[in-house]
Amino acid sequence: MVPVLVVWLALCLSGTWAVDRSNFKTCDQSSFCKRQRALKPGESPYRALLETMELTNTRLTLQLINDNNKVRLLLELYRLQGNMTRVKINELKPLKPRYEVPDVLVREPPTEPLSVLSQDENGVVLSLGVESQRVIVSAQPFRLDIVEGHNVLMSLNSRGLLAFEHLRMPQPLRRYGAQPLHLPGTTKEEEEKVEEGMWEETFKSHSDSKPNGPSAVSLDFSLPGVEHVYGIPEHADTLRLKTTDNGDPYRLYNLDVFQYELYNPMALYGAVPVMLAHNTQRTTGIFWLNAAETWVDISSNTAGKTVFGKMLDYVQGSSETPQTDVRWISESGIIDVFIMLGPTPKDIFSQYASLTGTQSFPPLSSLGYHQCRWNYNDQEDVRSVDAGFDEHDIPYDFIWLDIEHTDGKRYFTWDPHKFASPKDMLQGLKDKKRNMVAIVDPHIKVDSNYKIHNEIRSRGFYVKNKDGGDYEGWCWPGNAGYPDFTQPDMRAWWASMFSYDQYEGSMDNLYTWNDMNEPSVFNGPEVTMHKDAVHGSWEHRDVHNLYGLYVHRATMEGLIQRSGGVERPFVLTRAFFAGSQRYGAVWTGDNAAEWDHLKISIPMCLSLGLVGISFCGADVGGFFKSPSPELLVRWYQTGAYQPFFRAHAHLDTPRREPWLFGPENTALIREVIRQRYTFLPYWYQLFYHAYRTGEPVMRALWVEYPQDPATFAVDDEFLIGRDLLVHPVTEEGARGVTAFLPGKEEVWFDIHTFQKHNGAQNLYIPVTMSSIPVFQRGGSIIPRKLRVRRSSACMEHDPYTLFVALNTRRTAEGELYIDDGHTFNFDNKEFIHRRLFFSNNVLSSVNVAPEAQFTTKSWIERVVILGASKPRKVTLITAGKLKTAVCNKENKVFNVGCSFQVVLSVLHEQCLKEAPVFRVKIYFALFLFADGHKSQLDFDFDASVSVLTIRKPSMNAGEDWSMALQ
Repeated sequence: MVPVLVVWLALCLSGTWAVDRSNFKTCDQSSFCKRQRALKPGESPYRALLETMELTNTRLTLQLINDNNKVRLLLELYRLQGNMTRVKINELKPLKPRYEVPDVLVREPPTEPLSVLSQDENGVVLSLGVESQRVIVSAQPFRLDIVEGHNVLMSLNSRGLLAFEHLRMPQPLRRYGAQPLHLPGTTKEEEEKVEEGMWEETFKSHSDSKPNGPSAVSLDFSLPGVEHVYGIPEHADTLRLKTTDNGDPYRLYNLDVFQYELYNPMALYGAVPVMLAHNTQRTTGIFWLNAAETWVDISSNTAGKTVFGKMLDYVQGSSETPQTDVRWISESGIIDVFIMLGPTPKDIFSQYASLTGTQSFPPLSSLGYHQCRWNYNDQEDVRSVDAGFDEHDIPYDFIWLDIEHTDGKRYFTWDPHKFASPKDMLQGLKDKKRNMVAIVDPHIKVDSNYKIHNEIRSRGFYVKNKDGGDYEGWCWPGNAGYPDFTQPDMRAWWASMFSYDQYEGSMDNLYTWNDMNEPSVFNGPEVTMHKDAVHGSWEHRDVHNLYGLYVHRATMEGLIQRSGGVERPFVLTRAFFAGSQRYGAVWTGDNAAEWDHLKISIPMCLSLGLVGISFCGADVGGFFKSPSPELLVRWYQTGAYQPFFRAHAHLDTPRREPWLFGPENTALIREVIRQRYTFLPYWYQLFYHAYRTGEPVMRALWVEYPQDPATFAVDDEFLIGRDLLVHPVTEEGARGVTAFLPGKEEVWFDIHTFQKHNGAQNLYIPVTMSSIPVFQRGGSIIPRKLRVRRSSACMEHDPYTLFVALNTRRTAEGELYIDDGHTFNFDNKEFIHRRLFFSNNVLSSVNVAPEAQFTTKSWIERVVILGASKPRKVTLITAGKLKTAVCNKENKVFNVGCSFQVVLSVLHEQCLKEAPVFRVKIYFALFLFADGHKSQLDFDFDASVSVLTIRKPSMNAGEDWSMALQ
């Protein structure tokens, strides 16, 4: 075993940093993928037995039969709330239960009634109850179509590629005694035909047994009218998914792949089996709920056509409708698929969030800048780096420690020589309102003197091998055991280890990083766990892609519990699955200091945002190799406008703290990090919305411009929310970039120069090393804090500046969200949430949540209006005396102030019912007419770019006010 680890480490630490593709399977080397992919489209052997159909108020069940081997399957069909359909297919009578993924859905999805519209011997038509939506179940061959009006939205098994390999008796038993052990539904040909990989799979020197034989499932989906599909991360590839006809399918199998190759479909660290399909009329989604190794094939009838060919089709009146066909193939489990019918991108986000939850709401500090490397040497090194940020006037919030901070790779410990007094170190950071992250990986050193190992072993919490002993493999500590995080008791115990009395040296400003949780096993097949390892009654092949999610979840729960449920956690994970967004942040893994790795970080994070994981970033500067100063600066400029902003580097690379590349580059890096901090109020409210709605923070352009085909394949720029457009400079030696500004009716303002540009154009922008092209959308209001200090917490009580960018109608809107930045008190209505409007030359603030209560020392000290005309004067009207409007049921009066009432001619019942609506209207009226504090304000006007700057209004951030321009 030892030589294997030595060789692996030698490869990692040498200068030859590149993925060894031979360590990872292709489809041809994965027996079930090869076997299923060999099936060609054609007539399906599956037939629906309509006489078995049963329809209750919540579901339809129907048996399917494979006419080749007579094995029966059970189809379940559900109409779900929110315009979704669920289809489940399982063996009718399996030898033993097949794995169904638990814990990913936030609840059992609520259903709505199904009804039969018509039925005959050929099939049945069911109503989905939304705009003439119907499900058509065809009997022979089995096929399922979802139709709206005259349009087919999606078809299942239209190419006849449904396949379901039924469980069989263990191979040794099947070879003896023929008839008594013969499995009903198995043909003689199946009994006699044993293909390679059906009962045991070998890869290199590794073998995985399959006690119940092959168990793969597969289903094809056809998407008429669709040319663009997205999602199924994680892959280092373009935003728009490519066709796979001439190569491997996209693979979903969590793997430790260091310095991965770009622009190919090989598996990486995480797997989210969600695909979005989009055209100008509609967005739909497919959520394939299966945690086993999965391959996804994509084909298109327009894939080979040039732009000229498509134009020719249009001119000649070709009747061929574009279509994308997708096939999902999983090694085990059942078919459990959620079809999300949109129709808009934001509907898809809402639908998927209702199934798997939304992005966790992170503490504000975690949206600041993070400084990391493998590894900061000792406490003095940490102190020195921390002081360097102050010396060079660069803000940061977190410094990170990798595996070398532990006592011999024993997690939850500290090296007694290098980190002898961790609490002193943490207190020093806390005094500056800064934080630390320490790594805690899920491989546990097998050592009888190690408390964590002894506890896990004594409780029986380790994953088992196929023979019943504890599974062991090699990772950073050497020989290691792997806790079985699929067990709730194990997760609860793990969470308890983060309590301050268990995790010695920890404090409330110490947070956690889960790495290597695919799980990574250096001497395992494909650098991961054997598939015949055992988790309770399930094989690892069933649960593989869930392992990282469970580690992430248990760690997150530990950080919450240690604070008594008060403080929001921050946990970074490398491996992830559907639902991982509920537990924290992810990053794109072990990238390299290369320009192409900088470029690929954009579509990688955009793809994650489309499937619910907003808190994404890439290692700034690249983990492997050493960036040139130009690449490093450009990466900081890109990373500062991505959700998770962390610099990280391999231990074998030269140090690269931001001040080590000369004063000129230090100034450039300082400036863009400070830009990040000015936008923290905007980032924070976007994450609040992501938590509430599931909408991504970092967005592909087509999400906001779904009817503009020019946006559908753009992945070298992105939106932050809907109001900031970023086009990073990602080419070496670039003297200019061409940014696409979307929206025919839109205008965009350069945030640095305030120059206005029309939408629906490709804009060439000359750039220098200080350039990062960022634009604010006309019609938006973005709050910023311009007094940048050493950390986000130091800026807590600082004032806001509102940047109001007017559209062509001279209107704008935005919002301001404020809470304490770190606790769960916002769930108890302890926050300020105000809507901001500019219309008819009046800028006003409306309370979105009158029931919420929170006070802040922050105020609004400046308003900058882009695209303005010079006014004669600016008047501020505040209404500090106003109270919450209440409905007086006797007098039918809304009392909205000490000396101001509005009498409404409404009936008693209406008064009670309509109070919330009238309250909003009255507040708006008060901005214009109520007796408040009025003051005339000074302003500056730059006619060259039409920017009006109103100085020092000093408005309370949580009060009603309006500002009139005359």
